[in-house]
Amino acid sequence: MHYHLILTNLCNSHCAYCYEKSMHEFDNQLNKTFTFDFSAPDRSIVQTDKLRSFLEQDPEPILIFYGGEPLLEIPKIKKVIQGLQETNVRFRMQTNGKLLHKLPRQYRNKIDKILISLDGTAERTDKNRGAQTYETVMQNLSLLKKTGYKGELVARMTITPPNADLYEQVRSLIDSGFTSVHWQIDAGFYKFDYDFVQFKTFVKEYNDSLSRLFSFWTELMDKGKVIKLYPFLAITKSMLDHEQSLLRCGAGHAGYTITTDGKVVACPIMNSIIDFEAGTLDSSPGNLKTIPIQGKCTTCDIKGLCGGRCLYWNRAKLWSEEGNALICDTIHHLIQEVTLNLPGIQRKIDKSTVSMKDFDYEKYFGPEIIP
Repeated sequence: MHYHLILTNLCNSHCAYCYEKSMHEFDNQLNKTFTFDFSAPDRSIVQTDKLRSFLEQDPEPILIFYGGEPLLEIPKIKKVIQGLQETNVRFRMQTNGKLLHKLPRQYRNKIDKILISLDGTAERTDKNRGAQTYETVMQNLSLLKKTGYKGELVARMTITPPNADLYEQVRSLIDSGFTSVHWQIDAGFYKFDYDFVQFKTFVKEYNDSLSRLFSFWTELMDKGKVIKLYPFLAITKSMLDHEQSLLRCGAGHAGYTITTDGKVVACPIMNSIIDFEAGTLDSSPGNLKTIPIQGKCTTCDIKGLCGGRCLYWNRAKLWSEEGNALICDTIHHLIQEVTLNLPGIQRKIDKSTVSMKDFDYEKYFGPEIIP
């Protein structure tokens, strides 16, 4: 299974859709929905030997360094990698990328996949994530490549309403050298930011932009290229394989989070919510509690492809029914695009322009499949 290891809750960015929004979310009444426990420390106190004992019970453990910003805890990263070097644990990391240059080469090269937060162009990224962020991150990525990093670099993009220009922002990342991109719509995670009229307009523009991006993706296949635009790749793979899926991020069934005090919860965003605790590091990975989606998602006609979008969104219900229906409209549109284009993609496979293997990917290590 996959395990996000929260090294710290602290961060060296103040992103518009994370820190800044949290400063305006004062009365979402989630205390009436969930039971909270804020006693965990800001920095991880998990002992490496205890972590190792837990992970060694899993036949295929994958550990994802996570925060906050995990690179604020480089000594801890080094200690964990050193402590697990004689095991079969594989490493991933999600980071804002600002401090990548400070992680010694021999350690970063042991992290096979790194997800870096960039929102598209320099202008959009710096607007959302702070001045000079884009330039700093791109310099660090250039350093990684020059010093022999061979792993997968994934751009983690956030689409922030009312900006619906998905095509332009993803294309800018591809043009800058990324061949792996995923995105998430900043919708349904806070109560105060719901605006039905604005979001309805956003959804129409976003869906149009997604269709344009999907056409670009399939055009690249005519040249023998299947780039990892994860929402497209994963849904297409499922349809080609006639596969049904549970929650696509894995939260609460195939992926869990280890909090700073050693609890095991369903997802990083739920690290202070008792309702989503699945065990502790004293538990056996095979005996962790499974936490399913609820409500309308369980009877939806695209459940087997969508999986439920997000466990936190599904349970928190911070937006109204009409707002959540608009979010679901973006998912239906994504799946419709794949459905309409699947015969053409199958023909490209049959002609050996691309292969079935080109659609293979690792599940659950972080890329959003359902934005």
